[in-house]
Amino acid sequence: MILSPTARWLLRIAAIAVFTFIYAPLALVLLNSFSSSATFAWPPPGYTLRWWQAAALNEGVLTSVWTSVQVAVAATIIAVVLGTLASMALVRYEFFGKDAVSLLVLLPIALPGIVTGIALNTLFTQALGGLTFFTLVAGHATFCIVIVVNNASARLRRMSSTVEEASMDLGATPWTTWRLVTFPALRGALVAGALLAFALSFDEIIVTTFTAGPGTQTLPLWIFQNLFRPNQSPVVNVAAVVLVVVSVVPVYLANRLSGDSAGAATK
Repeated sequence: MILSPTARWLLRIAAIAVFTFIYAPLALVLLNSFSSSATFAWPPPGYTLRWWQAAALNEGVLTSVWTSVQVAVAATIIAVVLGTLASMALVRYEFFGKDAVSLLVLLPIALPGIVTGIALNTLFTQALGGLTFFTLVAGHATFCIVIVVNNASARLRRMSSTVEEASMDLGATPWTTWRLVTFPALRGALVAGALLAFALSFDEIIVTTFTAGPGTQTLPLWIFQNLFRPNQSPVVNVAAVVLVVVSVVPVYLANRLSGDSAGAATK
């Protein structure tokens, strides 16, 4: 498709406008985290590392970051294990109700977060005894599984099952075939899925609000609860930058890993 010079310029302008609309607010948060002003002031009257030092010493920030990491790691481990099993079943086997099961597996990521949160809150509080740290992990795992299933299923569909069949024809057990043939081919997709699941869990707030137990506070919850408190704006900016970085880096790594491993799989 050949575009005229006018069309190319219009597309460039539209792309710049969209990226500016999306990323300019993030740039403002980053600049304000270094601003010497204790309020949202533009342009910043000066720059300082004072707020970063304050955030590093803030017990609420440190505790919430550690809680977010714990929840994200636990949810990711559960998602990788269950997501791998689910993708193997959905791609490699035929069974009654397969389409319905596939829909149910993928549904949590399609539902509005508030619907998922209310449903899980009702289940945990009325049937399972209340909200705890583990209900928060379970809530995050419900949508993290979808990410792993999507990644693993896409890789399995690109893999030929004949290699696995040849392995078993040569006398390998199903476990040996999985360990030496299937898993090495799936490894890149699983790592990419785990990184994406970690990022998704780390910055989740809606489901977290409905499933976090008393005293359990993740970084997004801390930011939301302190956003409008007096003299907390600069520290909130720092926490927001940390949240963005911790979310973006895994996504970037997953994108690179998916591209590299997909290219290797097609060679």
